[in-house]
Amino acid sequence: MSMTSLFCDLDDFCLTFEPKWHKQAVCNDSKPQFRSKLSLSEVMTIVVHFHQSGYRNFKTYYTGFISKYCLEAFPNLVSYNRFVELMKQTLLPLTVYLSTHCMGQVTGLSFIDSTPIVVCDNHRIWQHRVFAQMAERGKTSTGWKFGFKLHIVINHLGELLAFRLTPANTDDRKPVPEMVRALVGWLYGDKGYISESLTGELLEQGLHLITKARKNMKPRLLKAFDKAMLRKRAVIESVNDQLKNISQVEHTRHRSAFNFGVNLIAGLIAYTKQPLKPHIDVDQLTEGMPMAV
Repeated sequence: MSMTSLFCDLDDFCLTFEPKWHKQAVCNDSKPQFRSKLSLSEVMTIVVHFHQSGYRNFKTYYTGFISKYCLEAFPNLVSYNRFVELMKQTLLPLTVYLSTHCMGQVTGLSFIDSTPIVVCDNHRIWQHRVFAQMAERGKTSTGWKFGFKLHIVINHLGELLAFRLTPANTDDRKPVPEMVRALVGWLYGDKGYISESLTGELLEQGLHLITKARKNMKPRLLKAFDKAMLRKRAVIESVNDQLKNISQVEHTRHRSAFNFGVNLIAGLIAYTKQPLKPHIDVDQLTEGMPMAV
């Protein structure tokens, strides 16, 4: 999505969101939510576009691209330090926009997975302060990590359906019931989601949790379609890879918990705006199968 299209979409959202936000702030006797020469939609546009731009450092992006080549688009541009202050105020609007305007459709075929969001190198954990009361150590397949876990659910088209952020030591199964509350059909996960109680709870709402069996478990009889979908579960790992390496939801240079949240949400929004996403061609997958999906 181009910067112009992104701005138009965000500006339309802000026209509805800002009056309600301001009214709620007045009712709660709090300060006005956003005061700047730049409009809220302009700040949100710059924040999200950074994750689409290919730049690896926001300061370089802002001072080397926005400040030099986008002055006509943003005539009231502020200094970099002032913009960093404004970014904090976009966390709530960006979160609402992601939840209400960027989520995909429920197709009945969903995938769930988690990925670590590292906020500090393991050698510097003892002196880390920004997330000292929030982040935790958690063990992954590649070793111990300090930070958080990003849990996501996507459909077979690669569209984002739900997300949650938890400390890195959180069990993958814990946030599942809340994340999939609106889903039906089939949900495919890795061995970390094996749980009889969770499977039964989801089945009551019409959602079938399908996972591979562990080596110490008795083999389970699965339909050919479910076996094929489990083999295609790598599609969600591709999404996680794009979130980290293209949308840049992870880096260890954060100096503020608010800006960490802004970076994460903006990266998720940037992913949802991609014209091409990792996906599964179900028609091709089921071709020749002696069953109906």
